[in-house]
Amino acid sequence: MVEPQSHAGRVAIVTGAARGIGQRIAITLAARGASLVLVDLDQPGETAAWLGGTAISIKADIARNEGWGHVAEEVDRTFGRADIVVNNAGIYPRALIDDLDFDLWRKTLAVNLDAHFLSAKHFVPRMRKNSWGRFVNISSNAIGMSVDGLSHYMASKMGVIGFVRGLANDVGSYGITVNAILPAITNTPGNRGVSDGDKKAFWQLQAIKRLAEPEDIVGPVAFLTSDDARFVTGQAVVVDGGLYKVS
Repeated sequence: MVEPQSHAGRVAIVTGAARGIGQRIAITLAARGASLVLVDLDQPGETAAWLGGTAISIKADIARNEGWGHVAEEVDRTFGRADIVVNNAGIYPRALIDDLDFDLWRKTLAVNLDAHFLSAKHFVPRMRKNSWGRFVNISSNAIGMSVDGLSHYMASKMGVIGFVRGLANDVGSYGITVNAILPAITNTPGNRGVSDGDKKAFWQLQAIKRLAEPEDIVGPVAFLTSDDARFVTGQAVVVDGGLYKVS
């Protein structure tokens, strides 16, 4: 199947691009014509090799301002512009409140929420110059579920939605849109620690009775980062097979 070239000429930054959902997002956007900037705490070499000359890979800690500064420098040097940022990188360590210390709380907020703010600080000015930009920030349908040991994770992912809705107001007049995707638990390397029984308990509650695959998440991301979504902003789009029915 030949992908539509809906992203031709665009430069897209994808965090957490070494594997899982981030890898599939990067491959899909590249297939639609975008040049990719692959960012991960580990060098996303496998994804870069898959994409060949359409991508550059950057090892950076996106929870730190210095990490985003490094990304911005490399993007400016290689492409001279940035059109799309997909904030996909995230962590989800389980810890009940008695075991949740401040360091783990702050680390979770830094990776899952601070990074989204920092991406906007660095790339809104660059997008504004071209009067066009797309931010898609990955939240989670877990914010509407009853799961023990995820208070810090839920706080960070609920914060993503608040930040998306606020930032959309600030940048809408510059042709920049900002939206969130709320995926279900997905069949990725990051979820290998979740038992098959726990996974089944989740997907059996869905309208679509199977575990989500990374390919299920990328279609909405491709739409929200295209011209077709130019009038969609400040939205939280749930992509979970019909489990979380109130957005």
